[in-house]
Amino acid sequence: MTDKIIPVPEGSMVRRGILGLSAAGAAVGGLASAGLGLLAPTSARAQEAGTSRLQTVLERGHLIVGTGSTNPPWHFEDESGTLVGMDIDMARLLARGLFDDPEKVEFVLQGPDARIPSLITEKVDIVCQFMTVTPGRAQQADFTVPYYREGVGVMMMADGDYKTFDDLKAAGSDLTLSALQNVFIEDWAHKELPEARVDQFESPDAALQALNARRVDGYFGDQSAIRWLMQQAPDRYIDAGRGWMPNSYASAVKQGDPIWLNWVNTVYREAMLGVDFDYFAASYQKWFGITLETPKVGFPSEFA
Repeated sequence: MTDKIIPVPEGSMVRRGILGLSAAGAAVGGLASAGLGLLAPTSARAQEAGTSRLQTVLERGHLIVGTGSTNPPWHFEDESGTLVGMDIDMARLLARGLFDDPEKVEFVLQGPDARIPSLITEKVDIVCQFMTVTPGRAQQADFTVPYYREGVGVMMMADGDYKTFDDLKAAGSDLTLSALQNVFIEDWAHKELPEARVDQFESPDAALQALNARRVDGYFGDQSAIRWLMQQAPDRYIDAGRGWMPNSYASAVKQGDPIWLNWVNTVYREAMLGVDFDYFAASYQKWFGITLETPKVGFPSEFA
């Protein structure tokens, strides 16, 4: 099917909600045969499978994914207006696994604050939207296995005065960084560059332009954004070579559906380590400029 994109106004849904786990009754031994109204194990499994989101999606015939459109390299519109990015690739990977067709996906565009509410209200089947795994969010949604480890870092001009992270640190208070305005941004930068001055800007573009105009010595931001910018102009910028403040990006599903969560995790794991590795590796190369090493054959390394 052709992609269907439905925008959802940011903040248009309730922010919080805790859902109880669904469960099917089961009986063992003589209890089932005693006519006590309990489900036998086979019946319990059938009921559980029938109520899973996996079955709902298969019967519907396409996947509904919550995502965004303004944050490269995760999700954005290319020059032709097509929605692309790493999150989009992960969604299409799921659609291919479900229907053998990566086009059978409907994207619901939403703001970051609508990610969990859209799951709770079942507007989407899954969220693929640069979502950081946190204990608080894990109380409201179930996270998949992570598919990217994010962090912050510094990007510099390739022909600038500083070439390495050690150069930046040695500069002390003479170092000036540009960054997107955030109440915590100076604290984040000062964790590794305690003497640096941080000039804050209202948009990432303005922060980048400050670097291009050489009004600052480095651009401080997410490492994924830095990798993307370096992909666009490989001879213009260099990475300082150090990242800090790690956080994991994963997809999220509504709580209480282990069948659906397990299926998505199976697809993601085999993309990172198994049958769909070539697809996953191509996405990493395209969006981050990272060449992934082919998993070694033999005993599965994740169990070593």
